[in-house]
Amino acid sequence: METRFDIPASVLFGAGSRLRLSEELKKLGAARVLLVTDQRLRDTETIETLRERLAGDGIAATIFSEVQPDPTDRNVFAGLACLRNCDAEAIVAVGGGSVMDAAKIIGVAATNSEPLPTFQGYHRIPKPGLPLIAVPTTAGTGSEATKVAVITDTERHVKMMIYDPKILPRVAIVDYELSVTMPAALTAYVGVDTLVHAMEAYVSKKASGMTDPLALSCIQLTSKYLRTAQQEPDNRKAREAMALAACQGGMAFSNSSVCLVHGMSRPIGAVFHLPHGLSNAVLLPAVTRFSIPGAPERYERIRREMGWDEDLADGLERLNAELGIPKLRDALGIERSEFEVHLEKMADDALASGSPQNNPVVPNAEEIIDLYRRAW
Repeated sequence: METRFDIPASVLFGAGSRLRLSEELKKLGAARVLLVTDQRLRDTETIETLRERLAGDGIAATIFSEVQPDPTDRNVFAGLACLRNCDAEAIVAVGGGSVMDAAKIIGVAATNSEPLPTFQGYHRIPKPGLPLIAVPTTAGTGSEATKVAVITDTERHVKMMIYDPKILPRVAIVDYELSVTMPAALTAYVGVDTLVHAMEAYVSKKASGMTDPLALSCIQLTSKYLRTAQQEPDNRKAREAMALAACQGGMAFSNSSVCLVHGMSRPIGAVFHLPHGLSNAVLLPAVTRFSIPGAPERYERIRREMGWDEDLADGLERLNAELGIPKLRDALGIERSEFEVHLEKMADDALASGSPQNNPVVPNAEEIIDLYRRAW
């Protein structure tokens, strides 16, 4: 089977690598940039320090911070207007997965006139976007190394999965020092998100010899260091390991595809606005238990890499509990009856995303509804 493997042209990894941003922008010939972030980061010293450093190196940065968790098409349109206003020649994304996803689609919206929904799916973007440098501040999504973005269509209430090498960042700058200030809960959610990426990359029907080593390394690192990163936020070794794991997980799933967890997770985010990492985490044990019969040897390898003696799905439930990750019912904070109203549409949207078709066991809509109930 022919495989394709796309990653950024350059990945700068390590403490202090963020200080190379001006150098990388000059290689791109960019003197005016749009710096995309979110309001939480905008209010910290990180963004202003980067902007001042860029200005000192002769690069004008206009800050756009109107990106919400699980970004929407409205975020993209606002960012596009800001980009055109400042006549930016490149984009710098500083933040978590939502910021990087929004920046990717702002970039291609600037060079393509088609409506955003036409980009939904696989390889549907006509022209490459503006050059993008991604600087993650969380160790979770791996979006700095992927050709994937997820944007919510606010009219259809659907999370659009957009997959195309044309949105791949030109450069990824992975400086784990930027993740040290992450709160414990966020560290847990995005950390399990990293694990989901690696597990799904490894069991996907599109897994390959190029993606397997990255996925397995990510699983090993996450198993060994996630709890420490949450419990000891200043532990540099743990933070560095999780930053590496997230980047590896992103490279792996971007080139082998995610599966059922992501397919089911996106509708939860679209309907209930639950953060992506958290919705992945709450679904992982139930979906794993359902999927094991389709690839028992692969799941057994994952269990061994995790260093667990117990059943894999049971171990994932225990991991969630140790990390303080709630059950779906507690995360949503709604009545069961309200949840039930949305199950049929969420199951249909999950299947329509295409991700469940890569799962070791391909479910039908009724089985997805049952899995939502099991996760509840």
